[in-house]
Amino acid sequence: MPLRPQAKVPDGISVQDFYTKAKDTLKLSLVAGENGLKRMIRDKTVNRPALAITGYFRNFASRRVQLFGAGEMAYLKDHPEEDLLQLMRSIVACTVPCMFVSRNLVPFKAMLQAANESRTPLFRSQLNSRDLTNMMTIMLEQEFAPKISEHGTLMDVRGIGTLIRGKSGVGKSECALALIERGHSLVADDLVYIRQINDTELVGRSSELNRGYMECRGIGIINIAELFGIRAVRVEKNINLVVTFAEWTLGMDEERTGLEQDYFEILGVRIPHIVLPVRPGRDLARLVEVASMVQALKMLGHDSAKEFNDRLIRHMTQS
Repeated sequence: MPLRPQAKVPDGISVQDFYTKAKDTLKLSLVAGENGLKRMIRDKTVNRPALAITGYFRNFASRRVQLFGAGEMAYLKDHPEEDLLQLMRSIVACTVPCMFVSRNLVPFKAMLQAANESRTPLFRSQLNSRDLTNMMTIMLEQEFAPKISEHGTLMDVRGIGTLIRGKSGVGKSECALALIERGHSLVADDLVYIRQINDTELVGRSSELNRGYMECRGIGIINIAELFGIRAVRVEKNINLVVTFAEWTLGMDEERTGLEQDYFEILGVRIPHIVLPVRPGRDLARLVEVASMVQALKMLGHDSAKEFNDRLIRHMTQS
């Protein structure tokens, strides 16, 4: 098994990169400060500069992106143009990464002038303040989420995100191909890019380059969507189960009852883990499919091994 890479925690994203990724979703247009697009966003939250526009800058969250909503714009409208220009110059002097105006409101001339002078990107969004804040926060959370890559194949098996691991050539892709033939979906083959959503959730995806493609030894690179239809490919999936293929050796330990739950840790999150010995004649695709369905039952509160064990104990007690 290759060495596992170290987790990466991004310390920032450039305004240019964020704008490229978010402009369609957030319905953005750049209206000023184009020369400052290389600035870095280093905080994943959004700030409403309500106190700053009154001239109070103590504890001003200048590292965050600044959002001017209807309330802020209405307050600024009551100020003379000269005072407004001085106020905006004071705000951009704090080196904020960028500014947004919601509800498709037209920025004041003073805002445009201050943004251009300081090279502070100023964007205009068609979304209302609430939706813009929520969607922007989610996108920034995703950008700042800890990330790691794992060698393996990620499948969506009846709604259960199943990461199949194992040494090169052990049969991961062949198993995935058999699962796809049975109606399940491919998320990523060979290298899975994983990000942490919260303390208990991980989401895996493939790179943009090889999404929907799979390497099958003896055949080569195949296009899953063309062979099996677009439903056979998913963009991303939560990881609910890790299955490791291990070459069978005489005397190796094999789980017989399922009473002891093993876990595989990724980015500090413990994921249920099953080790499947690989030997001739075993239908690994069927075993992975059943393991995924068993995990689905466990997530619903039904543990077959525990239920049978409890039933056995009751039977022995009554005898």
